[in-house]
Amino acid sequence: MNKTKGEAFPTERQVIDKMMARGGVESLADDELLSIIIREGTPSMSAVQQARNVLDVLGGGITGIPRVGLNRLRMIQGLGIKKAILISCAFELGRRFAERDSSALNIISGCDDIIRIFKPKLSVLSHEEFWVVFLSSANTVLDRIRISQGGVTSTTADPKIILKKAVELLASALILVHNHPSGMCEPSENDCVLTQKIADSAALFDISVHDHIIITSGRCFSFKEKGLL
Repeated sequence: MNKTKGEAFPTERQVIDKMMARGGVESLADDELLSIIIREGTPSMSAVQQARNVLDVLGGGITGIPRVGLNRLRMIQGLGIKKAILISCAFELGRRFAERDSSALNIISGCDDIIRIFKPKLSVLSHEEFWVVFLSSANTVLDRIRISQGGVTSTTADPKIILKKAVELLASALILVHNHPSGMCEPSENDCVLTQKIADSAALFDISVHDHIIITSGRCFSFKEKGLL
């Protein structure tokens, strides 16, 4: 729901009536869903206006909300600490559900499985993290380990640490995973160099690198799908 200046916003009652008439929360737009969490407006701003204001100020729609802390959220006009806490809790519940739902994946059949596992965890971070999934010859997950944590724009990983763990686990294959908080899914030159370095090192132990997945809040990038591995 994109409102222009001077256009009337629905009241909270109208949002609820719309939801009931159409049979569920699926019928509501992002700002309408957020207004249900906000619950009450102010004398000068309805709950739906507040919700739209949150989405506009943070940018990126609802994907911008989990990345900010309570202090940033509460400072948005008309919100305050109580509503900021409610919004943060709602998004954290959703994130935990998605993360735990994916934790049952023990066999990896492709990049979609990796995205399902890691997107709830990594897409909301404001810093980069580098993870490795260690696989058996049957693509069963032996372990998932965070190798490093970096800054806003970069992180790195030591191939020696990765290979040491792979040998300890008797892994047959690896899948590399890291996130781009910027939302840009394309790999950097350093990403490509590091991927090849790890793949070359792993090959010495007869261990293959199946893929390297870059996670963002939007599209994700697979080195294998793009022919880079």
